[in-house]
Parts: sequence; structure tokens; C-alpha cells
Amino acid sequence: MKPSKNNSSIVYSTDPDFKPEEEPSEQPVYTKSHELRLSLDRKQRAGKSVTIIEGFREPIEDIEALAKKLKSKCATGGTIKNRVIEIQGDHRAKIEAELTSLGYKVKRVGG
Repeated sequence: MKPSKNNSSIVYSTDPDFKPEEEPSEQPVYTKSHELRLSLDRKQRAGKSVTIIEGFREPIEDIEALAKKLKSKCATGGTIKNRVIEIQGDHRAKIEAELTSLGYKVKRVGG
């Protein structure tokens, strides 16, 4: 049993109306209210295009799941580096539509 932060020592009560105080959630709540930046990069990639999505605040597990979904939607490969999703090829339109449907705010950056 995890000790309570309010140092309550009540383990059992015979009072039928007793309700223990609930502990506040320790996990932060992540919302999709922040803006993601969507861009295309060709520099130092031997002429190959890469769609870049950055600006995530969610846990890395959620970012990995989203990257997997986007890669399958675009039928291509990709990776995650420093909380930034990189998808091979120019798929900005598909990715923007998918992220918008998931409730993210998306801003296209650069060209």
C-alpha cells in the first residue's frame, strides 16, 4: 500500500458515509493545444526530401505511436530524433490532414 501524502492513518472505517480524500494525480496532463511545426528538409540528405514534425510536448511513447501511425499512413519510413519526427519524402499534405484530424494545431514552416 502506498503511503498517502496527507499522512492520513485511516485504514478502515465503519462509517458508511466515509469517503477518503483522493490524492491528486502525479502525472501531468498533456493537451494538444500547442502548435506543431511541419516543414520539408533537403539539406545534407543527398537530394532526398524529409518531412519534419517538431514541437511535441507529449511523452516519448505517445510520439513513437504517432510516428508509427504517420509512417503507415504515408507508406514510407521515418525516425524520431530528439522529440522530432522525420518522415521520408514530401508528405506534408497527408501529415497535416492527419494531425489536424487528431486534434493538433499544425503550422507549415518554410516554403
